[in-house]
Amino acid sequence: MPVPRQITDAMARVYLSLGSNLEPQHHLPVAIEALRARFGDLTVSPAYRSRAIGFDGADFVNLAVGLDTDLSPAALNDWLHTLEDRHGRRRDVPRYADRTLDVDIVFYDDLVIEGPGHLQIPRQELRHAFVLKPIADIAPELRHPLSGLSMAALWAGFPADQEPLQVESWQD
Repeated sequence: MPVPRQITDAMARVYLSLGSNLEPQHHLPVAIEALRARFGDLTVSPAYRSRAIGFDGADFVNLAVGLDTDLSPAALNDWLHTLEDRHGRRRDVPRYADRTLDVDIVFYDDLVIEGPGHLQIPRQELRHAFVLKPIADIAPELRHPLSGLSMAALWAGFPADQEPLQVESWQD
């Protein structure tokens, strides 16, 4: 039986980038479970370890999550900030600093927006391997709303040797 159109229109496909460099083996799985409890089925990429960018710090572990939501971009961003805060995210330190949990909306359907709370869709961090590769893993055919290029094509053209990634094996 087909789903009524108004329900289908209310759901958006979203791709998030999750990262941590303070106890990532604890914070990332717990964050995934919180996302699953709120949003249901998730598509979760492999996790990758990479150097901190923008500051001198411990390596980060990053992954991507795909989910469907009925929340607006601003409401989802607020929900994600609350999730970060529950995991000890500090907002009184420089923007580029160690983090227990960092969760950003990279794509929200094909929207292109900027708003309060560092809401930027698509995220500029997509120019880094630690965001692009995990999304390319779970959504290779997804097209960037500005360039029109697929995630697979963007990753194929990425100079991966400039930002090396190591697959993390702790993930189940």
